[in-house]
Amino acid sequence: MSYAKNPLPLLRDRIPEPVLDSEPGLIALYWEAWRQAWDHVIHRDDAPQSPYMDEGFARNTLWIWDTCFMALFCKYAPDVFPGVESFENFYQPIHDGRPSPFKIQHPDNPPLFAWIELEHARFTGDLTRLRRVWEQKYLQKHYAFFDAQPTPRTVTAPFARYHNDLHRTADGYLWSGVASGMDNTPRGRGVLPEGYDGHERILWLDALAQQGLAARCMAEIAELLGDDAEATLHRAEHARLRALADRLYWDSQDGIYYDVLAADPRTPVKVKTPAAYWPLLAGFCNDTQTARLAAHAADPQGFGGPAPWPSVSRDDPDYRATGHYWRGGIWLPTAYMATKALDSHGHAPLADELALRLVRHQAATFEHHSPHTIWECYAPEAPRPATEKDDAHFSRPDFCGWSALGPISLFIENVLGFHRVDGLAREVEWTCRLPGRVGLRRLRFADIEVDLIREPDGTVTVNTTAPFTLIFNGHRHACHPGSAELQLGPS
Repeated sequence: MSYAKNPLPLLRDRIPEPVLDSEPGLIALYWEAWRQAWDHVIHRDDAPQSPYMDEGFARNTLWIWDTCFMALFCKYAPDVFPGVESFENFYQPIHDGRPSPFKIQHPDNPPLFAWIELEHARFTGDLTRLRRVWEQKYLQKHYAFFDAQPTPRTVTAPFARYHNDLHRTADGYLWSGVASGMDNTPRGRGVLPEGYDGHERILWLDALAQQGLAARCMAEIAELLGDDAEATLHRAEHARLRALADRLYWDSQDGIYYDVLAADPRTPVKVKTPAAYWPLLAGFCNDTQTARLAAHAADPQGFGGPAPWPSVSRDDPDYRATGHYWRGGIWLPTAYMATKALDSHGHAPLADELALRLVRHQAATFEHHSPHTIWECYAPEAPRPATEKDDAHFSRPDFCGWSALGPISLFIENVLGFHRVDGLAREVEWTCRLPGRVGLRRLRFADIEVDLIREPDGTVTVNTTAPFTLIFNGHRHACHPGSAELQLGPS
């Protein structure tokens, strides 16, 4: 067995180059995130897939949701960072029975594969991989796998490090903090004994919504691939889960989704966490529900404030200013998810403002806290890492890892404002809210490489290798190969 990090230096000319003259600290953090992520590209000759993205916990162990979230920034340099390709290290052992040197830490981690595969295909404009994954039924099998787990804590599969905690009931899913990814969350407070990561007393709203997200994405994938029967099937499944979430998990008085008692699903367990935004991302919410969730996101006593998206609402009795892992710590995966949920459902200005605050918080931590690095999670009230579960030691350093989602993905998409890059439609939707010189060079999608720079006088310089449509601040422009200047007015 050969195990090695990338022996070659990271080549910046393979990665998009951001331009933001007003905030050089965010540019520095962006490049540091890519540098650290390069150390997580591992070559291993006995793996189903090599190279692959390693989350940075343990050499012989893999986590589903870490890998899924890493793939969301890998798409910006897909020829050098194996994002969705790393999924083979889960697909093949779980669904094909292929031997693997890895153990999967929690096979019942959030089922996010369909979401990420769809995002990757849209960005790259290449349906080849998506068609293969669909024909091999990996997404369909994983959806069924998540629904068909036996009684919790009774079975440990040969590919798993631990037993599953997941179990579907008529009203939702029994699960646990660790399997859901939110380890020491206070969800279940008053129902589960303190310190007990039990599964059998509450139904977890994120498990339901993540299956809903998978169903929505699988319907869209089926439509893209011309599989009408599967599209109809998954649209119906999405509608079923949406109705269940609306009937049992939405609290109209508080305007948020809660977990519910397993013994009495009409009784909410009132702990506000960013998990409430999974239903929004899944497409479950009407306009009123969306507006209520946006209000919680903007509220400085909720999930807002100078450093947004703490892992429990700031007005919760278990919130800790030190972070205390999932009792106040800011985690980039849930922050990214919630930002995308707001962004895609009519609240892009709020999403952009929260993203800017969060990336600035990461940059301030990088600058002021030693060691100067990117952390597993962040304290919500000071520029430093969050504490671990013991509320004494800091969380893991050099965590790119999913924490690169802030300096790379949120920075490109919500700070610089490249909200949508669609290789299938050959469109870039760019909403530029910041003053001064802003843009992105070497943005590659489909068969296109483009530089897009907005000057302080409002001129947008476009240099592209192939035609595409630029939607800049809501106005469409047909861009042709070569260089051009668009006169769009001052910033």
